[in-house]
Amino acid sequence: MTHFPTLIFAAGLGTRMGDLVAHQPKPMVNVAGRPLIDHALDIVTEASAHPCVVNLHYHGDQIRDHLGDRVTYSDESNTLLETGGGLKHALPLLGSSPVVTMNSDAVWKGPNPMSALMKAWDTKMEALLLTLPLSSVNGHAGDGDFLRDANGRLTRGAGEVYSGLQIIRTDRLTDIKQDAFSMNVVWDQIAQRGGLFGVSYSGQWCDVGQPSSIPIAERMLKDANYV
Repeated sequence: MTHFPTLIFAAGLGTRMGDLVAHQPKPMVNVAGRPLIDHALDIVTEASAHPCVVNLHYHGDQIRDHLGDRVTYSDESNTLLETGGGLKHALPLLGSSPVVTMNSDAVWKGPNPMSALMKAWDTKMEALLLTLPLSSVNGHAGDGDFLRDANGRLTRGAGEVYSGLQIIRTDRLTDIKQDAFSMNVVWDQIAQRGGLFGVSYSGQWCDVGQPSSIPIAERMLKDANYV
């Protein structure tokens, strides 16, 4: 199995977390007694993905102090660059294409999701997104983000939910002239070229984007019936 350089997104403001992020970044919010960033890094380490880069903005010094030299840092202290811009900014640290990107505000139960994604990667793909059926999604509202055809290609629609974990080729990111932009801009361009694919995760996932999702995530991690 091929291994990939990885970027963990940890720069966001996390405003939906309310008072929990008044004095700390969202990746430092505790779930089951550990910061969210540690849950994410466990997955990266187990999947042997390297190098691992973490991008920083809001209270980034706390993440840097917590993780120390276990990762490399992409500093966005001056301007928040969003997901697409954050990836573009981190490219000098990530090196070769393709790369894995992972949101830090989720927890997982089941097989290592990054390993599952790497196993499904094919060189014909420009991006491969890990998605979940609604029955496997916890702490998340909505009707889904993508529809997948018989060949695995994705289009926008109420189907499966994007998990925040993907493999993506970065060669054309430099064609986007803005510094700050969403990953959605990149996906739309890739989809037009027929290179946007998805694979479904077999376990459970919880979006920890708001305080009410924390007890849901903790029950999911503790309860064997979730898998």
